[in-house]
Amino acid sequence: MHTFDLSMEHITKIEGNASIKLKVKDGKVTNVKFATEEYKRFFTEAMKGKSLVAIPAHLARICGTCSNSHIMCSIEACENALGIIPSPQTKILRTLMMHGLMIRDHALHLYLFSMPDIFGKDAFLDFDESDPAQHQLLHDGFGVKSAGNFLATLIAGRSVHATLPVIGGFLKFPDEAGVTEAIEKLKNIRPAVLRLIEIFKNAPFHFDRKTKYIALVPKDTFGYINGIIETSSGKKFEEKDFRSHLEQTVIPYSQAVGYTYQGEGYMVGSLARINLAKNKLHPKTLESAAEVLKLFPSTDIFYNNLAQAIEILHSIDEATDLLSNNKFVPETPIKVEAKAGAVGIGVIEAPRGTLYHKIVLGDDGKVSNGEVVVPTGQNQINIERDVGVLVQSLIEKPEYADNSEETKNKITLKIEKLIRAYDPCMSCAAHFLKVEWE
Repeated sequence: MHTFDLSMEHITKIEGNASIKLKVKDGKVTNVKFATEEYKRFFTEAMKGKSLVAIPAHLARICGTCSNSHIMCSIEACENALGIIPSPQTKILRTLMMHGLMIRDHALHLYLFSMPDIFGKDAFLDFDESDPAQHQLLHDGFGVKSAGNFLATLIAGRSVHATLPVIGGFLKFPDEAGVTEAIEKLKNIRPAVLRLIEIFKNAPFHFDRKTKYIALVPKDTFGYINGIIETSSGKKFEEKDFRSHLEQTVIPYSQAVGYTYQGEGYMVGSLARINLAKNKLHPKTLESAAEVLKLFPSTDIFYNNLAQAIEILHSIDEATDLLSNNKFVPETPIKVEAKAGAVGIGVIEAPRGTLYHKIVLGDDGKVSNGEVVVPTGQNQINIERDVGVLVQSLIEKPEYADNSEETKNKITLKIEKLIRAYDPCMSCAAHFLKVEWE
């Protein structure tokens, strides 16, 4: 009968630092602690007293890889506080910016972090260039990520910590040569993404556990900006009412707070989006991924990675159409005039799931308070529960019947793979610290 403690101080191939502490006694998992180990940070406290126009760039520094998500969400919150309605061209450019982010970020996770697990490699660069199939994967990975970087840079100025999007519009606009090059790059990588989808469709890892799924779902298309917050239980919420379904939970051993919905953990991210809105994907994506989309809705957490691959394809197809069918002309950003006492809420779909920003202005028109709710914070309760269920299922199997170090190492690897399926970003999750000085 199993009795042991398992401690993982450093979980590899995720964004940031996390740990797992797990206890097994008499064949039963008795305790699981999944913790964000990033050091406490002061971003939401540091918002106070700042001018509204400084907030998007400030909050972008919560994380490097997720920075453009925070910029976009913060801009939306600020505009909603001021009653600013962006122009049609601005909306298109923001959509393109998000597509560039999704392509780049999903490619980073799928190729560099998750794919080595499928092929039994420690790292993506361990693929053998002399092997034609593995050489192709190396070429694909860097090509897809590069195309996402190019699109994001063309639209937003940089692929991380964007410089061009501001409250009320953009500071610079893509030129015709850049648009033409972006279209060519996107078309060239599409076959690689079809290969990527096939790889993750056939991945040998599976873990099913029923949970609730939540995502921001646009009305007419599959997208990442504006919509209705939908749940897999059928409930819907306006963006401004996001707090009516989020229940904050303090996790004393973690640097990040957790969240529940109706008293239970839930999941956000690509799997949630595809489960709730797969029929709204771009028509070309629906056609090319028709067979694999039959697997959704799914409760297999490893299909989160498959859903990410499908989202890359969607972003390629929609971005290609938007770039091909629009001419971009200079526009002056809408003037920002602070409003005393205004409150603004921004909600978008970041690569890892639903992201919420709240901005509150004081009587002086400067930020008096704010809140940021990130996807990984929302997922961490589910991650913890899934690890417990996974380990319990493993130790009940004959091949995991002893307490040897070899068995513990095999269990550890299974846990790491499961956590990576969620694609957590611990840097984002640890953004928050409320300070009370005596």
